[in-house]
Amino acid sequence: MKIKFTLLLLTMFAGASTISAQSSVDCVTTGSIFTENAKVKNYDAAYEPFRKLMENCPKWSYALYQYGERLYRDRLEKAPEEEKKAVVAEFIQMYEQKYASYPDRVSKGENLTDIAQLMSDNNVGTKMEQFQKFNEAWEADKDSFTSPRALYNYFVLGVELQSTGDMDLNEIFVLYDDVQEKITEEQNAAAESAAPLLEKEEAGTALTQKEERAKNAANANLENYSKVIAGMNEKLGKLADCDNLIPLYQKDFDAKKDDIDWIRRAAGRMSSKECTEDPFFEKLVVQLDKLEPSAQTAYYLGQLADKNGDNTKAVKYYEESANRETDPSKKAVVFMRLGEKMRARKSYSQARSFYQKSLEAKPSNGRAYLMIANMYASSANSCGETQFEKRAIYWLAADYASRAAKIDPSISSNANETAASYRGLAPSKTEIFQSGKAGQKINFSCWIGGGVTVPNP
Repeated sequence: MKIKFTLLLLTMFAGASTISAQSSVDCVTTGSIFTENAKVKNYDAAYEPFRKLMENCPKWSYALYQYGERLYRDRLEKAPEEEKKAVVAEFIQMYEQKYASYPDRVSKGENLTDIAQLMSDNNVGTKMEQFQKFNEAWEADKDSFTSPRALYNYFVLGVELQSTGDMDLNEIFVLYDDVQEKITEEQNAAAESAAPLLEKEEAGTALTQKEERAKNAANANLENYSKVIAGMNEKLGKLADCDNLIPLYQKDFDAKKDDIDWIRRAAGRMSSKECTEDPFFEKLVVQLDKLEPSAQTAYYLGQLADKNGDNTKAVKYYEESANRETDPSKKAVVFMRLGEKMRARKSYSQARSFYQKSLEAKPSNGRAYLMIANMYASSANSCGETQFEKRAIYWLAADYASRAAKIDPSISSNANETAASYRGLAPSKTEIFQSGKAGQKINFSCWIGGGVTVPNP
């Protein structure tokens, strides 16, 4: 009896092994058929084996989902309008299964962002459901929420929900601040990665193909994020002007005056929108300084000193703010403010120092380079002994304006025009030839210091 039972077990195990092996063979065979068709973009023929793999072999290969995304985008493009939502439902199911099958290779936040974007693009679900899916992605993994398009749609959906009364205006301001902060982080990362490549190019060294791709990718990101910020500001529009902000915050002040986050955001919003002339701004600043003396309160006190015409006190507060600030983007803003004040006084050397500090804090701040370029150009007549040397300053000014255009697409048009204008004011090719200084370095003894190499005509 024992022998018969043992033989029965062996037979069962052998049968299970055969079934398992057959299943494995089916997955491989079906996967091969799917891949052959998907590789040549014959997605209609690839669809049936794809669905079999999704149902029976979800872990067959990560390529299943890479090709699957292309397959569904093709089906969406070809599907009649009445069938698109069914295609989207399958597409979403594929994203969910991809994360379930390969959690180590797929970022949860990025996967949720893809689903949210798909819903938004194809008008699947309500606006609130689309927003909530984006918000789920944001809360799950903010680090991977980097798509410029997704960040823009996330914010725009919030604005649309506010217009229908489904979101509070203050929630939109909070959302704006959060998304803008994220974009600034990504802009800085892109500018930092591009900086050594730009320096290499400016030194006359050719980039490798890999470096060229990296530079182009960084430039594309900078341009796209710049467009997102511009679009967000346009969408926010009059919602964030002083006429709306002041009564909104005044109404809630007594109830929120001990809520440090609320006071901080209210003061920040009024400061960024230049609502500092209203007495309520001073009331907010005093309360904020009482609750949490900080780099930010020092900055606001500087703004109040500016409003009252006390320039010396304003500079003192701004410097205190810059020294205490730990957030690089905010530090950059304070240094820009100090640079502007020094430039207005024509203290160009000090202004340049502050602009350079702003760039150290925020490498994507092209406006700082543009301000330095403008100061160089305005000093042309006071630098150099001869007329040729004085006009040589414009080459240096043009170089700084070009740098501004390269790292900050939001001002690239203006910066490129400025660079071209300055080059037009520099010595001409004929003048370079007649001077005999081609290839030589001209040093500047004025506040600018350093020098510039005369280009070959």
